[in-house]
Amino acid sequence: MKRLAKYICLGLLVTAMGCEMDLDIPNPNQPTMEVFWQNAQDAEQGVNAIYSSFARPGLSRWMPMIYITRSDEGYSGSPWSDLANAMGGFIQPDYNFGPVIDVWVDCYVGIFRANQVIANVPGIDMDAQLKNRLLGEAHFLRAYFYYNLALLWGNVPLMLDPSTPTDLPPTSTQTEVWSQVEEDLAFAAANLPNSFSGPDLGRVTRGAANALLAKTLMQQRKFSEALQPLEWLVNGDGAGIYGLVDNYRDNFLITSENNRESIFEWQFVINATETTDNDVATPNHNYGTSISQFLAPPGIGWADAEARTWVIGEFMKESTVAGERDPRLAASYIFADTDERGAEFTMVYGQTFAQRYGMDNNRAFFRKFLNDHWRDEEGYRSPNNYRIIRYADVLLMYAEVLNELGRTAEAYPYVDQVRERVGLPALSQVRPGLSAGQFLQQLKHERLLELSGEGHRWADLARWGDLGPGIADRDPGFNNFEVGRHEFLPIPQRDLDINRNLVQNPGW
Repeated sequence: MKRLAKYICLGLLVTAMGCEMDLDIPNPNQPTMEVFWQNAQDAEQGVNAIYSSFARPGLSRWMPMIYITRSDEGYSGSPWSDLANAMGGFIQPDYNFGPVIDVWVDCYVGIFRANQVIANVPGIDMDAQLKNRLLGEAHFLRAYFYYNLALLWGNVPLMLDPSTPTDLPPTSTQTEVWSQVEEDLAFAAANLPNSFSGPDLGRVTRGAANALLAKTLMQQRKFSEALQPLEWLVNGDGAGIYGLVDNYRDNFLITSENNRESIFEWQFVINATETTDNDVATPNHNYGTSISQFLAPPGIGWADAEARTWVIGEFMKESTVAGERDPRLAASYIFADTDERGAEFTMVYGQTFAQRYGMDNNRAFFRKFLNDHWRDEEGYRSPNNYRIIRYADVLLMYAEVLNELGRTAEAYPYVDQVRERVGLPALSQVRPGLSAGQFLQQLKHERLLELSGEGHRWADLARWGDLGPGIADRDPGFNNFEVGRHEFLPIPQRDLDINRNLVQNPGW
C-alpha cells in the first residue's frame, strides 16, 4: 500500500507539473510579422498579399452580387431562401448571414494586410521610389476596402494600425470613414505611377486613385472637390492614357483585358483546378473568381442573381444611327432575344435559348462576368478579370459633376462620347438645351445602360436619393425597403457580441 501510495503521489506530482509547464513552445524557425519585413522583396510580397484578397469569396463573389441585387436592376430567385431574401428582398433576420458577413470579413482581411504594409514598409532600407509606390498601392487598396464598407454598412470600425486579437475599436461614422478614404487616396495619387507594363500590369495607378477619389467625393455630393481628380483623368495626363475601346463588349472578354478603357481591374488567371467550391481543399484557389458560377443561367451555373427585365425595355427606347438595336443590350444580358432573331438563335453555352429553356421563358441573366465567349461551361475559378472602373464610367461621372456645378452645356460632349461609341446619336443632337434637372434624369438613363450589371447602380441610387419604395414599380423588392434602415446592412451580430464598443446601424 505504501508503494502504491508512493506511485499515486508521484503521478499526481507529474500531472501537476504537466499542468504548469507550457508545452506550446514557439517554433524559433517560423517567420513572424515582427521579423518578416526586412527588404524590398518582403515589401512587394506584402503588397501582393493585399491584392490576393480580391479572390476571397466575400469580395469576388458576394460583394458584386450584393451590389447588383440590392439595386433595382437585379434580384435573387435562389432556392436558398435566406439568400433570396437578403439579396434584394431587404429581409435579413440573421445578422450573421454568411454571404453578407463574408464581405465584411474579407474587406477587413484586406485592410489588415494593407495596415501591415503601411506600418512596416517605411522602416525598410530600400529604393525610395519603389517604397513610395508600394505604400501608394497599400493606401489605395485600404481606401478601396473602406469605400465599400462605407457604402454598404455606413458606420464601421476604422482600423488604421495592424490589429491584435484584443483590439476593441469603436464605431466610426460614415463621414469619418469617407474622410479616411479621401486621405488614403490623396496619398496614393501622389505616389503611384501613371501606368504599369509587363508583369506589373494590373497594379493600381494614379488614374485609379483619382477615379476612386472622385467616386468617394461624389457619394458625399462634394461635386466641386470631385472636379479636380476627374479633370486629371479627362483633360489632364490621364487623357493620354485612357480612352474608349471601339467594341463595347471587349470590356468583358478575357481576350481584351487591361485595355485602354480599364482604369481599375481585378486580375484573375486561368487555373485548371476548379472542380469544387471548397477554398480550403482546392489548390491555387486564389487564381480565379466564382462569380460566374453563381450568375450563369440554370444548367450552367446556379442563377443566384437574375436581371430585372424592365432594364431591357430601357435599351429598346432608342436605336443606333443605322437603325439597329443598342449593342450594349446583347453584351449585358442573356435572355430569349439576345440574338434579335429570337430564342431559336440566341446561343447559351453551346445550345439555343429555346433548347435550354423553351420559347416562352422571360428570364434574363447578367452576362458581363460570364465566360460564354470562350467555353461552354462555368466553374469556381473564372479567369475573367473584373473591371471595377472603366473610362466610360469616368466620362459620365465628369458629365454629372459639370451638370451639378451649373455647367450643363459643357457636360454634353462627354455623354456624346459614350453614346457615339455604340452607334447612338449624340445627345447634343437629339436632346439639346436640357435644364440641369432634365440632364440629370438623362444621365440616370445613360449610366444604367452603359454600366448595367457592373455593380455601380446601388451607389448611383444612393447618391441620387432614389433608394426607397418609390422605385418598387420596377423592382418589387423595394416594397420592403424602409427609409432610414435599409440604406445600410446590419453590423454582424457576432462582432457586436465580441466588441461592445460597436453600435448597430439604425433600425436593425
